[in-house]
Amino acid sequence: MTNQKNTLFPIFLKAHQLRFLIVGAGYVCEEKLNFLLKSSPLTQVTIVAPMVRPEIRAVIAKHEAPNVRLVERSFEPEDVKGHQIVIAATCIESVNAAVKASANAENVLVNVVDDPPRCDFYMGGIVSKGNVKIAISTNGKSPTLTKRLRQFFEEMLPDELDELSETLNAYRQTLKGDFETKVNKLNDLTKELIS
Repeated sequence: MTNQKNTLFPIFLKAHQLRFLIVGAGYVCEEKLNFLLKSSPLTQVTIVAPMVRPEIRAVIAKHEAPNVRLVERSFEPEDVKGHQIVIAATCIESVNAAVKASANAENVLVNVVDDPPRCDFYMGGIVSKGNVKIAISTNGKSPTLTKRLRQFFEEMLPDELDELSETLNAYRQTLKGDFETKVNKLNDLTKELIS
C-alpha cells in the first residue's frame, strides 16, 4: 500500500457562468448531465454525438433545461471553442483522444471519463443540503467509494443544516469589527455547535 496523498485542489465553480461541452450521448453522458443539472440547473451544456439516447432527452425534460443544446453529428475539433469545461464521454478511444487534444490546444479543462491520467479534473461526489455543499473525491481511484460516501453523508447530515447556515449568515451580518474579529466570533460559536 502506498502512502500517496490526494493532491487535488477542490473548488466550487459557478457552473451557470460557464459553458460545458459533453462529447458522447450514451450512459456516461446521461450520468454527467444529470449530475451537472442537479447541482447547477442553469448550466449551459452542449452535447455533441452522432446519436442521442432517449434517456438524454428525458434528463433534459426532467430538469426543464432549455440551456442544453444537442448537436447530432460526430465531434469536430472546433466544437471545443467557446467552452470552458469539456467532458469526453464516449467509448471510442480515438474520439476521446481527439477531444483531449482539442481541449488542450484551446487551454480548456477536460475530463476524459474513466481515464484518470488524461483528466485535468474529476467530477467527484456532491452532497447538497440547501446552501451547504460537500464535495468528495478519491483522487480518481474509486468512483464507487465516492458514490457510497455521498450516499452516507446524504443520509447522515440533517436537512436542517441549510437553516443553520442561514442563521449563521444572519448572525455574521450583525457582527462588528475587522475580519479577524468576525472570524474569531464565528469560530467560537460554531465550535460550541459542533461540541
